[in-house]
Amino acid sequence: MHHDVRVTRRPAPAVLVGRHVRLEPLSAAHLPGLHDALAHPEVFAGGFGGGPAGLPHTDDFDAWALAYGVADDARRLVVRLVGGEHDGRVVGATTLGDLDEAAGTAHLGWTGYHPRVWGTAVNPETKLLVLGHAFAHGYRRVRLQADDANHRSRAAIERLGAEPAGVLPNDRVRADGTVAGTAVYWVTAERWPEVAAGLRERLAGSPGPVRLRPWPRVTDVDGREVRREPGRPAVHRGGLDALED
Repeated sequence: MHHDVRVTRRPAPAVLVGRHVRLEPLSAAHLPGLHDALAHPEVFAGGFGGGPAGLPHTDDFDAWALAYGVADDARRLVVRLVGGEHDGRVVGATTLGDLDEAAGTAHLGWTGYHPRVWGTAVNPETKLLVLGHAFAHGYRRVRLQADDANHRSRAAIERLGAEPAGVLPNDRVRADGTVAGTAVYWVTAERWPEVAAGLRERLAGSPGPVRLRPWPRVTDVDGREVRREPGRPAVHRGGLDALED
């Protein structure tokens, strides 16, 4: 009979470096860059930070950023670009959290990126680095999840090769008080080599530094379009523009 003798060790805070991104433990020095990367309605539209109503006011952003995805059993990482004209620019953050050495499980989430790096090498390389870090420390299973209505994030998780584990109905309350389901996925240690190979294959198609893309068209979890006009903040088309300052 096969016995799993894998020893799980909690990772110390560490810098993880790839060809396109550099992941650094969160510090107060990152706050201006994080504000530039994340303080946009497009980022919160799909459920990040509790959904559209969770977007903090500018005066509250620093306190929010120092608390979101931060815990004793978590490693919060800030994502910077590597190389090219935007070298060193902060473009997002992610967390390896809910670290449970006894169970050998962790949760990769609390992830948000500047909309202009969506669809680039940023997310696949970030996932490659963080998942690889988790499995190198002996974790047997890493959970990923998204708001059930966030089709963009769910599609991104599925492209990683994560296994769907179902939807938890009425699992949590969004920032606006509405109740949402959570779509849950897993990457296991057994499947990690296959998932990692798929991520490397995707990254092989992006040999150069990351370039910022045009602002994407985004709809929120209620199906409202986030509209950005030159010289004006982004607002929602239709309904109350709750995110307009």
